[in-house]
Order: sequence, then structure tokens, then C-alpha cells
Amino acid sequence: MADDAQVRWVGSMPEAYERWLGPTLFQPFAVDLARRVAARRPVRVLELAAGTGVLTREILAALPGCELTATDLNPAMVEFGRRRAPAATWRQADALDIPFDAGRFDVVVCQFGVMFFPDKPAGFAEARRVLAPDGTLVVNTWAELARHDFDAAVVAALEQRFPDDPPVFLSGVPHGYADVDAVVADVEAGGLECLTVETLTLEGRAASIADIATGFCTGTPVRAEIEARDDLSAATAGLTETMLARFGPGPVTGRMAAHVIEARPAAPR
Repeated sequence: MADDAQVRWVGSMPEAYERWLGPTLFQPFAVDLARRVAARRPVRVLELAAGTGVLTREILAALPGCELTATDLNPAMVEFGRRRAPAATWRQADALDIPFDAGRFDVVVCQFGVMFFPDKPAGFAEARRVLAPDGTLVVNTWAELARHDFDAAVVAALEQRFPDDPPVFLSGVPHGYADVDAVVADVEAGGLECLTVETLTLEGRAASIADIATGFCTGTPVRAEIEARDDLSAATAGLTETMLARFGPGPVTGRMAAHVIEARPAAPR
């Protein structure tokens, strides 16, 4: 598991994350997850690791009458998300110790957050605990790094700039939980039964590859890794130059793959 500095969003990072990465990397999958949540017609929804509220806003649009509680471990994310999606109830919370009563929610949803759980079966067990007996868990997790054009390009550029000690956050955390069989095993170990397991490939679009480089360098824990090795501005400019050589100037499109799992509480044995 990455150390604490690698999983925290502080200061201006949520703003950079939302501006540069939200529309490109997370919005396409948020639309998909919101559709899956809405299909269950829930009244009470809990979102874990809600970040800046990309998925939160999509759920509110798809289910305007639902009671949506959005949580995140990072206070900076909660504060930012509350401003962007005030119709939801926001609360700082640890997904391994969810501060709500058992059986309270019809749906628990988490977009690209389960990779950060230090004990994944325990996290899934907590989700099961707060689900109603007929409730549904909906989660996604990034697939292998090679199946994400933008993330793979960032990692390659970082390895080129820091050949002796490349940052490992992207490969180790977001793409460190890409084995779908392992994810399913953890879900089941948490007391849930998988209903659907799908690997979904969508396209991300950005105004330029410079936006992607800036987003990762300033709006994710990659920032702390860079600052431990180099000047942030110089490194961001260097990564942008490297990625421009690969993608060229102007608008860019990249494929992104993720595993999507829907599960329900398993019947007692």
C-alpha cells in the first residue's frame, strides 16, 4: 500500500484534479455508474471516495429525488465536493469504518476508490453492513495500465525523466488493483455476491495532452512524488514536452478500461 502522502489530496490539488482530469478521465465512467445506480431506483444512496463530486453530480442528475450521502477520507475533497454538489449530504468518512447504521442504504457506490482501501475485504464488508438486505453495491476499478492510454503515457514520461527512481503511484495504486478475479474474490470475502462483472472501455477526450500532464503533476499524489525529486514546475513542463512528442498538439483522445462490478449481500450460510 502507498504511504500516507501518496493517498492525500491537499491544498489546491482538488481544484487541479477537477479541472484537468475530471472531465477526461472520470466523467465518462461517472455517466455509466450513475446509469447503473439509477436502474436500481434507490431512495438512499451512499457514495464512498466521492472525491470532487464527479459521480455525485451525475447521480443527482439521474436521480433528483434520492437521498445521496457523499463521503471521502480527504477533508479537502469533502470541502470542494460540497461546493460543487450541494444537493448531496457531504461527510468525511473512512470507508473501512463507515459512520452509519447497518442496513441504511439501498445502494453503495464507489468510483475508482476501492484501490485505496488498505484492507479491501474489510472495506467491502463495511459496504455490505450498511446495505439493506436487498441493496446493491456498484464499484469500478481501473484495468491494467497498458489499457489506459493517458495513464500509461504519464508513467512512461515519468520513467524517462526519473530513470533511476521513477514515481510509482499510478502503477502501484490506481492500476495496482487491476486483476478482476482478485477484485471479485475480495468482494465475495466481504460477504457479497457478484451480480455482474464487466470490463468497460470508454474514450477520454482533452483539449490537449498538456492538460493531462498538468492534471497528474498538480492534482494527484504524483505531485508529492515529483516534489521529492524535482522542481514541480520544471518537471511538469518536461513531462508535457515528452507527451506532446507522442500525442501532438491540439485535442487528444485516449482509450480507458475499467472493471465494473455490481453485487448484493450474500445470503447467510
